[in-house]
Amino acid sequence: MSVGILLVSHEGIGQPLLVAARRLLGRLPLPTEAFEVGWDADPDAVLPAASAALRRVDGGDGVLLLVDLYGATPARVAAGLARLGTPARRVSGLSLPMLLRAQNYPEQDLDELARTAAAGGRNGVVVDDA
Repeated sequence: MSVGILLVSHEGIGQPLLVAARRLLGRLPLPTEAFEVGWDADPDAVLPAASAALRRVDGGDGVLLLVDLYGATPARVAAGLARLGTPARRVSGLSLPMLLRAQNYPEQDLDELARTAAAGGRNGVVVDDA
């Protein structure tokens, strides 16, 4: 059993991050998929397809929903997913450091993995004065 990861983002954001993570890590330790939401999509209309993606990555221990922008349409889709019954945690501010950090701790439970992903996002922001 494991936690799954679903990237919930606007079009053109989630899939390239997933490609980069696979390029850097090879096989991803956790079941992971990107669900991209159209720029003008109705959150209720895309919820069934998002739910199918959630079920595909659910390894039995819940799903970590990594969302690109808090409050935007993908975040509203993720909120709808979190109400469907599968244990889920949402973390906004999706970035490559966040995704990589989460993938490096496949043994963590859902709550701990959410905190780890958030820390990866925060720690991935560096002001380089060089």
